[in-house]
Amino acid sequence: MATHHTALVYTMVLVSAADGEMSDPELAAIGEIVRTLPVFKDYDTDHLPETAADCAELLGEDDGLETVLGLIAEWLPAKLRETSYHLACEVAAADLSADQEELRLLEMLRDQLDIDRLAAAAIERGSRARHATL
Repeated sequence: MATHHTALVYTMVLVSAADGEMSDPELAAIGEIVRTLPVFKDYDTDHLPETAADCAELLGEDDGLETVLGLIAEWLPAKLRETSYHLACEVAAADLSADQEELRLLEMLRDQLDIDRLAAAAIERGSRARHATL
C-alpha cells in the first residue's frame, strides 16, 4: 500500500542505491531514521525490508528511476517534501562522502519535489554539519 512512509523509504533507498552499492553506513542510517524520526512513529518497521526490496525491483526496470521519482512525488504530501529531501541528504552523508551519482540524484529529487534552492542548501549544509568529523 502506497503511503507517505513508502515514499520516504523509497527516497532513502533511491539515494543509497544511486552509486550501485548500498553501503553498510547507509543501510544503518536508514534503519536508524525509521526507528527514531517522529514521521515514522506509526510505521511498522517489519515492512522496511519488503518496501526497500520493492523499490529496488522498480529501479531495475526500464525507466525505473523516473518511475520511482514520480511515485515519491505522488505519494508525498507537500508538507513532507522537505523532510524527504532531508532524509535523502542524511543517507547520502552517512558514509561521509557523496559521489557524483548521489549528487546528481539529489538534484533530480530536489527538482521532482520542487524544493526551493535556498531551502535545499540549508538542508544539505545541516546534513554535512551533522556528519562532520575531524
